[in-house]
Amino acid sequence: MYKALSARIKGLFGLFWREVAKFGVVGGVAFVIDSSIYVWLLNGTMSGHPTKAKIISALVATVFSWVANRYWTFRHRRQANIVREVVLFVIMNGVGIAIAAACVYISHWVLGFQTASADFIAGSVVGLVLGTIFRFFAYRYWVFTEELDTEPGFQNDHALIESEGSPEVN
Repeated sequence: MYKALSARIKGLFGLFWREVAKFGVVGGVAFVIDSSIYVWLLNGTMSGHPTKAKIISALVATVFSWVANRYWTFRHRRQANIVREVVLFVIMNGVGIAIAAACVYISHWVLGFQTASADFIAGSVVGLVLGTIFRFFAYRYWVFTEELDTEPGFQNDHALIESEGSPEVN
């Protein structure tokens, strides 16, 4: 019993960390896209509109994120109904973008930190960290939820997630 339980926990942990690692890589690239566009907008035409600049930069990074997460991070979970998946992805990212924009709004307009550096830290550090935590769990449990496939490296994951009854007691 304990050996089977230990193997199952180890397998679930491995599955979870594979997804976390891939999600982290996608998130890192999306962060560079988001941050670069945000700084570019803050130093250009949107210097007086940090919240709008954050929303625009996050939207561009979101498009990249959907493609990368669908075809790499959660490729073994992507839904056959792509429209449903996109709608859920957009909703979850809307919440993530709102988290980052709220951080900018609170920092800039409520707390009075009105420098470009403060706006960047609020939106692209604090807001992004909070939004990323939300997004990972939202993607994993609501967006990319289809059955695991038999792709090499994932063929035993289905058995790890579903229990075939209670483990035997030795």
